[in-house]
Amino acid sequence: MTDKITISFQEAGSDKVVKSIGVDLGTTMLDAAAEAGLDVDATCGRRGKCRSCRIKILSGKIPPATLQDTLQLGHEAVAERFRLACQTPLIADCAVMVAPLRTESGHQILSAGERTTDTEAVIESGVEKYLIKAEEPKDENEQTSDFEKIVEDSLKALNLVPSLDVLRRIPEVLREDPQGLTLTTFLGQVVDIEPGDTTQNKFGMAFDIGTTSIVGSLVDLSTGESMASVGGVNPQAVYGGDLMSRISYAQFDTKKLATMRAKVLGAINGYIEEACEKAKVPSSQIYKLVVAGNTCMHHMFLGIDTSYVGLAPYAPVMRKSIVVPARDIPLKQAPNAYVCMLPIIAGFVGADTIAAILATRIYDSEEVRVIADIGTNGEMVMGSKKGLMACSAPAGPALEGGQILHGMRAALGAVEAISIDDDVHCEVVGKTPAIGICGSGLIDSAAKMLDSNVLLPSGRYNNKNKDDLSNKIAERFVKNDEGLGFVLVRGEETGKGEDIVLTQMDIRQLQLAKAAIYSGILMLQRIMEVADEDIAELLVAGGFGNYVNMESAVRIALLPPLPLDKFTYVGNAAHIGAELALLSENERLKADDIAYNIVHVALATRMEYQELFVEACNFGSA
Repeated sequence: MTDKITISFQEAGSDKVVKSIGVDLGTTMLDAAAEAGLDVDATCGRRGKCRSCRIKILSGKIPPATLQDTLQLGHEAVAERFRLACQTPLIADCAVMVAPLRTESGHQILSAGERTTDTEAVIESGVEKYLIKAEEPKDENEQTSDFEKIVEDSLKALNLVPSLDVLRRIPEVLREDPQGLTLTTFLGQVVDIEPGDTTQNKFGMAFDIGTTSIVGSLVDLSTGESMASVGGVNPQAVYGGDLMSRISYAQFDTKKLATMRAKVLGAINGYIEEACEKAKVPSSQIYKLVVAGNTCMHHMFLGIDTSYVGLAPYAPVMRKSIVVPARDIPLKQAPNAYVCMLPIIAGFVGADTIAAILATRIYDSEEVRVIADIGTNGEMVMGSKKGLMACSAPAGPALEGGQILHGMRAALGAVEAISIDDDVHCEVVGKTPAIGICGSGLIDSAAKMLDSNVLLPSGRYNNKNKDDLSNKIAERFVKNDEGLGFVLVRGEETGKGEDIVLTQMDIRQLQLAKAAIYSGILMLQRIMEVADEDIAELLVAGGFGNYVNMESAVRIALLPPLPLDKFTYVGNAAHIGAELALLSENERLKADDIAYNIVHVALATRMEYQELFVEACNFGSA
């Protein structure tokens, strides 16, 4: 019989036990927390490459610290019995304190995109409502049925097929209201039957399921009006900050896949309920949902194994658009809806990219334009009406604050911009004492440190040649367990009592992230023979781009050196595209044409890409 270990989880700063469970000997503390129903962030996907899952062992025996424990937490913290939960197996009964999650109240989730006159569509959602005045069968000699009586006149030629749920409701509804009943159809299927006239009440929802966040909107399918917006952090983030981490976590393990899927389905069901409460409409009158997301999120949402998406040749299970009843998924909050999944381009260029192409109309452009969707997985599209090419590059979570020593999301207390003269001055989200630094602050810091000679184009700190630096700036260089660093905010000025430092390793993480984006654009430029001056417009999409100083992004070579007036921030283009497909079946079908005709460039198979990537790691000339 397997030995059992008892682990008790306590609240930070309290003796109160939150949960106590028995687990097998050798179970990692992170798995034990998951079994206890406690969410512990594991941004790096359990590889010991970050410190988000740190815990403190309050009592009981623990194994010696691993190399990853020491590298990520430092000798001092390890001596105080801090460990990485993902690296620490249980060897005896113990009590632990889960380190408090980063305080990220007010996290800036990019809201649902707003359609403009350029991104409006003719409303033809495919959802139709018919007011019918029918009588139940009354003549025993008439060979008919309730449903035949309902459709016997104007609807007979449509050859409508009712769902099983509709069939079950027909007898009561047909006989309930002498004024008539309302029949709702979508793509030839009868999806709802209601007593009385409800022909003006037909709604739909559009969702963009991203690696970091989920956003959605409730839309009136009669008028096109956006009635409510919802969104928040993707709850799968506790299993890894990037796609490969999540794929690896659930690889060849159906139970873990089901666990991750339950997280996202629970979130979507919750957002449907929240949106309906905001707009004061019944969820039973939501008849169509359009979902855009990267390939991994698409597959997990549908319960499709992602194991082989994470292995060469990274092929998705299905690329074409999919239409399924919400009941089959199941989305219990939208019992009468059909879910429309937009098509996929490749393993790491998903339906969110298709949606962004729909929203930006890049497929109909006379001039060459570029979409750069900057996130944990960057997707780039280049082209015009003559043809499109797309590629993806794993930027990782650094631009979202992940795997950065004092990194955090763009929430209250995050350093979001800096300026440097004879000293450093930081702008903080919410104008509160700083507690960390977000992606936009990371980019701005690197740009301003380059301009002030604190940072060299190679990415190394200029701590050995301080003649050109003021004393205040020179004093900000520090050495600690993480190596060389530069203090952005002194401990006494922060909201957590310790220096907010950008380490040399943080800068390296930024270099890798920005090089992934920039080298992808460079690769498309090389293949399509497009010079910088031939790019008419570069469209920056995604939640991250909303807060980035474009001048700083160009300065660190995250984006090409174009004139600033050629950059356009297009917001949550993936969500806007999903809304267009929600309102227009023509737009939804156009998405399949785009996916079929676009050319996918697999960067890893291109011999010259490695050279481009290495060059793109540099920050450019001083």
